[in-house]
Amino acid sequence: MSEPLPYRAIVTAHAGELHERFAELAAGDGSGVTVTVAGRVMLRREMGKLTFMTMSEWTGQLQLFAGSQWTERFDELNRLSLGDWVSATGEVVRTRTGELSVRVGSWALLAEARRSFGDKWRGISDVDTRYRQRYADLWANPRSRQVLMARSRVVSALRRGLESGGFVEVETPVFHPVPGGATARPFVTHHNALDMDLYLRIALELHLKRLVVGGIERVFEIGRVFRNEGLSPRHNPEFTMLELYQAYADYHDMMDLTENLVAGVAREVTGGTRTEYAGRELDLAPPWRRATMLDLIAEHSGHEVGLDMPVEELTALASRLGVHVEPGWGPGKVVLEIYEKTTEPNLWGPVFVMDYPKEVSPLARDHRSSPGMVERFEVVVAGRELCNAFSELTDPDTQLANFEAQARARAAGDEEAMPVDTDYVRALEYGLPPTGGMGMGVDRLVMLLTGSEAIRDVIAFPTLRPEVGED
Repeated sequence: MSEPLPYRAIVTAHAGELHERFAELAAGDGSGVTVTVAGRVMLRREMGKLTFMTMSEWTGQLQLFAGSQWTERFDELNRLSLGDWVSATGEVVRTRTGELSVRVGSWALLAEARRSFGDKWRGISDVDTRYRQRYADLWANPRSRQVLMARSRVVSALRRGLESGGFVEVETPVFHPVPGGATARPFVTHHNALDMDLYLRIALELHLKRLVVGGIERVFEIGRVFRNEGLSPRHNPEFTMLELYQAYADYHDMMDLTENLVAGVAREVTGGTRTEYAGRELDLAPPWRRATMLDLIAEHSGHEVGLDMPVEELTALASRLGVHVEPGWGPGKVVLEIYEKTTEPNLWGPVFVMDYPKEVSPLARDHRSSPGMVERFEVVVAGRELCNAFSELTDPDTQLANFEAQARARAAGDEEAMPVDTDYVRALEYGLPPTGGMGMGVDRLVMLLTGSEAIRDVIAFPTLRPEVGED
């Protein structure tokens, strides 16, 4: 009967710190320092009475240097399979070829790998296997692990940046009795004890603004939201949002906050604000360009549009531009569709796309100088929306009217339109001060900073179609 696998291992050092600590150790020298390390055996070379193994763990790789004259159970060690977890104790040395190593005196098998991680040089190349079996992908493809570690640093940097600005982090409900805060189709579930349907949240917005009403003047949440939509390189049905709200601020303040927050995260995670994405250079250093949606449409499509144009004229222009328009759309919706099809994909940015039609922005405040518009912006980087922000609508009567217009659109078949949230209107009746708000897709920020072109690369376990058959 084989020895039982240990219940724990006492690890005293990691690969990354050892490479840093013993960077000056000369080839052929020993350090006199004994450590215990642990990880997976990813490569093994046998040379007579010597064995060299590459051990991989979460901070990097380290060589294990074993010999029949000084390593316990040397023959058994040579029967290890690639992928097995081991711990090894011995002196830190640098071999004559210059490789930092642990000269293994004793060792223990911690877990057996009964499946292969693929070719040791190429890793796992099948995309579906990489996403479905992330536990294998992280070992076979170091890039995957680097991206997820960078994601952790991005989230930490966002949190620190906001806390340093006086923002308070909160958690709000995932189950909502009324789906709101965005135009999206929700997931529906049922609570048995209350015998009621609930919705997985599509946004964090309305609960966070309730907290501003309650006196928490700077508030944020980093949390999962859920939208019942298709899969694409930019979309996953569950994703991570940062939303923040600041009392006494407007959308100009949100622009300043956004560009400084993103630039600060970029510097902390990548060392600077210049990066490369999709083969093109991108500079996130403030100040970012600020331009209205209407000006950008004229710049990129060659046609000037406005909300004062008859909807028939806008629809005809959209048709000439190859933009599909649904019957019943108002001028604001048609203008937005023209922008999204002709202009947004061509914006490299970063650029603040300012001033959206009121028709498509039911939670934003009327523009103070442009009738029919609201004070809203989206940041577009590399042709993709990164975040959305408003001077928040504070008037309960206007908010109720906007909700009712959305409810009529929902009743007419628009599954993404918002229903009336009467409790949120009641909260506004207690008084919401002038407030600026911003929502940012954390996954898309990670994509930018890691050069990843698919959202599934930056989510540890993305949503996938059902697996066909079995191994």
